[in-house]
Amino acid sequence: MQNVLSFLYIMVFAFSGFLVSRLLFPGDRLMKQIAFGLTAGLVMLLWLPVLLAFIFDFTPAVQIAALVIAAAIGVLCLVLGRKRAKTGRLDLKKDRGLILTAVPLILVGAVLMNNHYIVNASNGSLHVGQCTYGDLCMHLSFITSISAQQTFPPMYSILPDTQLCYPFLCDSVSSTFYSIGASLRWATTLPALYAYVVVVLGVYLFFEDWFRRSSIAVLATWLFFIGGGFGFWYFFDNAKTYEGLTSSAAWEDWIYKTHNIRVSVNDAAASPLDMSKVLLGGWYKTPTNFVDNGLRWVNSIADMLLPQRATLFGWALLFPALQLLRRAVFDRENRLFIYLGVLAGAMPLVHTHSFFALGIISVFLFIAMLLINVFKKGSADEKKARWKNFKYFFFFGLIAAALAAPQLFGFTFRQSSSGGFIKYHFNWCNESDSWLWFYIKNMGLIFLLMFPAFISTKKEHKLFYGGTLLIWLICEFIVFQPNTYDNNKLLFVWFAFTCGIVAELIIKLWDRLTKKELPENAKAGEAPQKRPLSTRIACGLAFTVLIGSMMLSGVMTLHREYVSGDHFGKMPNGEFGYTENGYEVVSAELCEAAEWVKANTEPDATFLTATNHNNAIAMLTGRNIICGSESFVYYHGLDYRDRFNSVRKMYEAPAENFYKYAELYGVDYVLISSWETGDYSIDFPFFRALEPVFKSGQTTIYKVR
Repeated sequence: MQNVLSFLYIMVFAFSGFLVSRLLFPGDRLMKQIAFGLTAGLVMLLWLPVLLAFIFDFTPAVQIAALVIAAAIGVLCLVLGRKRAKTGRLDLKKDRGLILTAVPLILVGAVLMNNHYIVNASNGSLHVGQCTYGDLCMHLSFITSISAQQTFPPMYSILPDTQLCYPFLCDSVSSTFYSIGASLRWATTLPALYAYVVVVLGVYLFFEDWFRRSSIAVLATWLFFIGGGFGFWYFFDNAKTYEGLTSSAAWEDWIYKTHNIRVSVNDAAASPLDMSKVLLGGWYKTPTNFVDNGLRWVNSIADMLLPQRATLFGWALLFPALQLLRRAVFDRENRLFIYLGVLAGAMPLVHTHSFFALGIISVFLFIAMLLINVFKKGSADEKKARWKNFKYFFFFGLIAAALAAPQLFGFTFRQSSSGGFIKYHFNWCNESDSWLWFYIKNMGLIFLLMFPAFISTKKEHKLFYGGTLLIWLICEFIVFQPNTYDNNKLLFVWFAFTCGIVAELIIKLWDRLTKKELPENAKAGEAPQKRPLSTRIACGLAFTVLIGSMMLSGVMTLHREYVSGDHFGKMPNGEFGYTENGYEVVSAELCEAAEWVKANTEPDATFLTATNHNNAIAMLTGRNIICGSESFVYYHGLDYRDRFNSVRKMYEAPAENFYKYAELYGVDYVLISSWETGDYSIDFPFFRALEPVFKSGQTTIYKVR
């Protein structure tokens, strides 16, 4: 019932957003109004509960108040727009490309979310897929702790007494639904799916608005979400690709050494003689993410949108903003600068990289427009129009800066100033290849066609694309976070623009090869004649191979992701059915322990636990632990070393250290499970003297008196 109410809750925001869009974009067609409306609804869903929480804390009452405010905004827009706002009709002919592109991509995302976001297994454990085995655990700790502890601004539950400076709105939006009674799985999935729909619509409509042709938008969108490089070729060279990984023991040892996690891989999947089994059973052995072979240009859906919630929600705001920016600058729709300023100002605490990318592109265009206004000749009216547009451009910057400043100075800069965030580093994360070959094999034909595509496109498109070339240049020399790989959150914006101009080049080549040029005496509006059928068939086969080679790596990666979670497919006995083969992220015992913790401990209780990344206490209960996984706290630039070392001392030498550190960190409970016994040489006699309050199998919780 609560899950149904959560769906109705989000629909109120979506419909209110549509009423806002209907008022602000009365001249746009219906699908654009819907897309902008979903974006406006998402901005309200992200920000209204948070703004109220800064005053009243993150309580269920705040979520209801946010709902009332969103509904009131929708009603106000409905009243204000009675005379001038209008809703266009759905034009199936014009929107055919959008529908045929968005529907399958949304289905792919929905299916993967369904079998990747903490699936309840039949034995009581929780399963995930490959790409969500890591980051999702951190996001769940934010979601549950914001909801359970209700303190605002939120603190790290995996490093107590440290303010959460990470862009947390991507998680607080799920805390909203968890606070009003939705299950954790539903609270995690529902807003993520909403944002994913907005991303798909935003990307397509951005390309359509830019190139004014649906065929280009269709191809560019598919290239962005599915396109990849030549990584698929490695899976036809088994001897090189899987050398040394000839048994399940070798696989498990390699996984543990490189990823610091323990997973089980069966012998069949580890056989280097069967490419398909290795691809479908290996840990990050995909054509788009295979570090040993220098494959780092990951798939947009599998490695950016599913596991990285900040990127997911950031792109949901970024691509509509890019469309507004293009229209405001090149079509001189000056009023759009105002809306763009508000949208940009809402980004930093959603996804700082998206805000930064939009800022780089905007500054590049701002300088370009200034130079054009100064040096380009034209009539008095033309110059006046250009300078008026420039003034609105400047006003957009002021609005965005004013809204973003409190977020940047109150959160982002406080974290990034801790060190390791901004540093010189050439050649991004390439560690095995020459600079040119790295990009060729990672991006394939998309990279190779980028150069002729840029040359052949018109000047206006070159100028718009130029800002992303600046992003690429900056990212080749500067790293903006401790993890060098994370520069791809900026680089993928350049990739999106590149997919656009490459798609334009391919469609123009198709037209030239399959249609005859119109004669000089052709009548206005006359369509060009088609070339002979044999020519069109030959071109069709050639372009199928061309586009197929661009997407094969992405398709293989998405297939691998699907079968990495619990799924319907061919079972070991050869029959078709449902297979529970996902990665066990939390065992049944620890799920049971988490339920006990939620029912019997204070929301701000602190637990001594291991520092494993899939920590059940942090993920499922929202309670504090002394220190979380190094893979999380280190890459957030946090000072965690003392706490991290104290955990080992408390478990292994408790007589000298336990009560000293328990008082220092305010420890209320001690967890001993298979993770703790596997990572530490625990002094069991000491802990058995404490009061056991929960026990199930190998899992025991002790209370600290």
